[in-house]
Amino acid sequence: MSVTVTAFYKFVAISDPPALRERLLDLARAEEITGTILVAPEGINGTVAGSDGGIRNLLANLRSDPRFADLVSKESYVDAPPFGRLKVRLKREIVTLRRPEADPTKQVGTYVKPEDWNALIADPDVLVLDTRNAYEVAIGTFKDAVDPETRTFGEFPEFVAANLDPEKHTRVAMFCTGGIRCEKASAYLLSQGFPEVYHLEGGILKYLETVPPEESLWRGECFVFDERVALEHGVTPGSHVMCRACGAPVAADEEERHSAQCPKMHAAAR
Repeated sequence: MSVTVTAFYKFVAISDPPALRERLLDLARAEEITGTILVAPEGINGTVAGSDGGIRNLLANLRSDPRFADLVSKESYVDAPPFGRLKVRLKREIVTLRRPEADPTKQVGTYVKPEDWNALIADPDVLVLDTRNAYEVAIGTFKDAVDPETRTFGEFPEFVAANLDPEKHTRVAMFCTGGIRCEKASAYLLSQGFPEVYHLEGGILKYLETVPPEESLWRGECFVFDERVALEHGVTPGSHVMCRACGAPVAADEEERHSAQCPKMHAAAR
């Protein structure tokens, strides 16, 4: 039986995070949904899986709340549940940056639809910036995109301070997995005086779903934070697996060689 996976987020003021958490926990349990939902004063962020009916009920319930009436979700389908259990957690931020000036409820960059993305990033005057972490970039990114080589998203402001200049980099186009990190990243760049900031609407996943492979400027696969590990065009599972020792995504045909060299695996064996 096919399993429906949905990813969603919404930046909006939440005055009652604990109450919202309990409501979502009860509903997800009733629908036998697994995955993770984060609830914070700045909004919600979730990737969950379940029956198609259960997922539809969860989304309908959320959209019945005026705060989430325009909630956008992205669905994909797999043969087996990609999550082992359900987690609904309270957090300080749904995307950790620790920079209050990066507030997507006040300002964000210009959204660019997937079908318009190629033309934008082909412009030589546009700096194309991957806002994801190094291990994600390593298995796939857009052609000629800048890799900030961050270990966590919290390091992004340091990268900006050391490498970008609002007077020189006047047009910046950024992207991330599903769009949520770019909301904060674009808000941060705008707060630092960058005049034109764009971000890929719906993220890489929407691009892979929308743009035909023969027209694509994407190279490789897109890392996702679940047991599917990575996705390719059509939002279908790719060829990567997860190293159980170090947690790094590894190409399936490289798994044996990686296992032989992984220091954490050898440390655990001692």
